[in-house]
Amino acid sequence: MLALDRVGKTYPNGVRALDGVTLAIKPGEILAIVGGSGCGKSTLLRAVSGLDRPTQGQVTLDNEKIEKPHEKIGIIFQEPRLLPWLTVADNVGFGLHDRPSSERKERVARALERVGMPEKAGAWPRELSGGQAQRVAIARALVPRPEVLLLDEPFSALDAFTRADLQDHLLKLWSDLKPTLVLVTHDVDEAVVLADRILVMRPRPGRVFEEIEADLPRPRDRQSAAFDFVKRRVLAALDRSLDRTVSVNEGQEKAETGAAMWW
Repeated sequence: MLALDRVGKTYPNGVRALDGVTLAIKPGEILAIVGGSGCGKSTLLRAVSGLDRPTQGQVTLDNEKIEKPHEKIGIIFQEPRLLPWLTVADNVGFGLHDRPSSERKERVARALERVGMPEKAGAWPRELSGGQAQRVAIARALVPRPEVLLLDEPFSALDAFTRADLQDHLLKLWSDLKPTLVLVTHDVDEAVVLADRILVMRPRPGRVFEEIEADLPRPRDRQSAAFDFVKRRVLAALDRSLDRTVSVNEGQEKAETGAAMWW
C-alpha cells in the first residue's frame, strides 16, 4: 500500500506548498488529483516519487519510507522525454537492461501491441507524432512492472481526440498487472474516465479538500447520467475549494450529502 502520513512541504523561500496530507492508496487503485493552481498537486507527486523530500511527514510504500527515486515507482511526465538516439523498441525496453534478451523482447513487443504501435518498433522518436511519442512513454513506464505509476498531466499537451485514445491505451496496459496509478490532471473528464477515486485539493497551502468516489463500470460511458453526476460533483467541489469561506470539513460534509442524492 502507498501511504502518506501528514505530508507537508515548505520551500526555502517560505512558501508552504503542502500541509498535512494524509492518504492511503490501495494496490491497483487509480487515484486522480485535481485542484486549482498552487494547490500542490505536482509537489505531492514529486514527494511520492522520491524526487523531492517532504519537510514534514513521510511517504511509505509497503511500509518502506520513500526518500529517493525507487525502482517500484515509475513516473510519466507531460513531455514523453524519449531518448532520441534509441529506437522505439529500445526506449520501451530501457528499464529492462537486467532481464534476459528473450524476455525483454517479449515484454517490449507486448507493450507496443497494447498501445497499438507494433509496427513502430524500429522507428526513431523524431519520426513519431506527439500522441505516438506519449504512447511509447506510457509503454516504457509500465513495462518494468512498477507497483506504482505516477502521471503528471501526461496528456495535457494533446488534442481531445488523442487524449481520449491514450486514456484507453493506458487502461489497457494497466489491466495487465493493475499497478497503483496516481494521476495529476486539470481535465475533470479525464479524472472521471480513469479514476476510482478523485481527490480535490485546496490551494495555499495545498490540502485535501474533498474525496469523491467514481464507482462506475469500465469502459465508462462519457454520455451516461452516472458519468455526468460524478463530473458535476467534482466541478462543484473544485468551485467550493476556491471559496476561502468554506472549511475543509464543510466541503466533505457537502460531498457526502451530494452522494446520497444520487441514490
